[in-house]
Amino acid sequence: MAQTRREALKLGGLGIGALALPGLTSSVLSAAQPMKPASRPLKLLILGGTGFTGPFQVRYALARGHEVTIFNRGSKSLDWPGPVEELVGDRNNDLEALKNRTWDVCIDNHTSLPVWVRDAGQILQGNVDHYVFTSTLSVYASNAELDADETAALHEYQGEDPMAESMDSLRANMGLFGPLKAESEREVARWFPDSHTIVRPTLIVGPGDNTDRFTYWPVRMARGGQVLAPGDGKDPVQIIDARDVAEFTVRQAETRAQGAFNAAGPDYPFTFEAMLYGIRAVTGVPAELNWASAEFLSEQGVNPWSDMPVWIPSEGDYAGFASRSNAKAITAGLTFRPFAETVSATLEWFNEQPEDRQSALRAGISAEREAEVLEALHSA
Repeated sequence: MAQTRREALKLGGLGIGALALPGLTSSVLSAAQPMKPASRPLKLLILGGTGFTGPFQVRYALARGHEVTIFNRGSKSLDWPGPVEELVGDRNNDLEALKNRTWDVCIDNHTSLPVWVRDAGQILQGNVDHYVFTSTLSVYASNAELDADETAALHEYQGEDPMAESMDSLRANMGLFGPLKAESEREVARWFPDSHTIVRPTLIVGPGDNTDRFTYWPVRMARGGQVLAPGDGKDPVQIIDARDVAEFTVRQAETRAQGAFNAAGPDYPFTFEAMLYGIRAVTGVPAELNWASAEFLSEQGVNPWSDMPVWIPSEGDYAGFASRSNAKAITAGLTFRPFAETVSATLEWFNEQPEDRQSALRAGISAEREAEVLEALHSA
């Protein structure tokens, strides 16, 4: 049985962040704008730092002249272009390395549980001047409204105790992802009421994304031939390059901006059709797009977001899913790389991965299943 649209979002959704792979090239690591030092160097604590956006934050912060400390479980080792203090611990049960230390700003990456914010807040309150929290657009209670901004209502947790939730309970019910992120934001506000920034990214894409939710499309278009494409191409798309959200987060730490910001791109209307044609232009490979309606795909058991990554039909409860207002973030300094650069960097990174990794995409419809659906589409 095909998943419903809502189930696909819960299970495959905007969920738990991916891990990045080392070995990113200098072209991939280049900043969106010419680099210049910050007006005042900061002592930055980054909770995380070896995941998807973290390495880009570290490198950008170093290039801006900041002193960087990262805190993680120490399970991965990355090469940095400058001195980085690495503290080892665990957000679940070992924050000892954070005690009796002070920093100007803490950047909290990809925390999924409010208990992690509470425990960090108990130690860092009074020891950091500002707290920057990486959240998600999934915190919003409704996706039905077009151009909704940061004032829109957030999810309310409906369970007994959000502090009792664990990564196991979250994985068992990904429908908790948005509500727990919203609770995490509220916990940030409890511990740092007048000194916090909330960054709410849309789907984060680009080099290093091991979920393959966006990567599927550059890889598929580079293969060429007959391509199954969802809808009529007019559904809106919002994505953001991991490097763009990383740099914005560091700049927000520098300005200590207060409040929430929707980190969604690009800064112009962007459709699924424009995305696929843009990817095709970068690859230069002949590929024919075969558009299939949402109704036909549902009949074929092809699910939005999981089988057709990035795509959600813009109707009903999801009419505004990819139409969040990013005006406030742009005013605060959010910038975007050209889409072609995101595509080329994604392909460059993916093509450098081991052969077994390249042969097993983690999102998107399989080549065999795509051929079956295309045959049914042409017969219809």
